[in-house]
Amino acid sequence: MIKTLALILTLAGAIALVIGVMGIFGSLNVGLSPWALGILGIIFFFAGISLLKYANQSGKG
Repeated sequence: MIKTLALILTLAGAIALVIGVMGIFGSLNVGLSPWALGILGIIFFFAGISLLKYANQSGKG
């Protein structure tokens, strides 16, 4: 369950980060602020990575 949530957060963060960066540099126009997408992408991506690390450590032992 935790690994599934971590994978979803990581993928959603990566997608939002890519769309945000493309919007910031002007090659993609979305309805939302590109800065908001970039910041949320960073937050979700690092939250997912941290959750994956936690799930792998708690599975040992």
